[in-house]
Amino acid sequence: MPPNLTGYYRFVSQENMDNYLRALDINVVLRKLVCLLKPDKEIIHTGDHMVIRTITSLRDYVMDFDLGVQFEEDLGPVDGRKCQTTVSWEGDQLVCEQLGEKRNRGWRHWLEGDKLHLRMTAEDEVCIQVFQKVK
Repeated sequence: MPPNLTGYYRFVSQENMDNYLRALDINVVLRKLVCLLKPDKEIIHTGDHMVIRTITSLRDYVMDFDLGVQFEEDLGPVDGRKCQTTVSWEGDQLVCEQLGEKRNRGWRHWLEGDKLHLRMTAEDEVCIQVFQKVK
């Protein structure tokens, strides 16, 4: 049975964000700004329904979805694109596939103790973020 990811998580660290954003064609000024942000995550996980809220001082991003059901995700706040997105479990990892203009785009979340890990991919770039559960 997959873990329940419900909780509030504070940003701990990230690796390779600038190159990941470059792969998404984000301009240099916005890349530098995003690399300075320290986002928090709030996850509400109820059965096959999830809400993942990424909270920053610049703007929040909310994903509200049913597991295993493809939906159109408007990534306008991120890079101006729309994707056909499906989120499902692969073992203990929550995996998101974002089909659209960019190859190999998506992410995966998993827990290691009280730390939430996020691995984001676009093209050949990988960005890793780590968050600490606080409640």
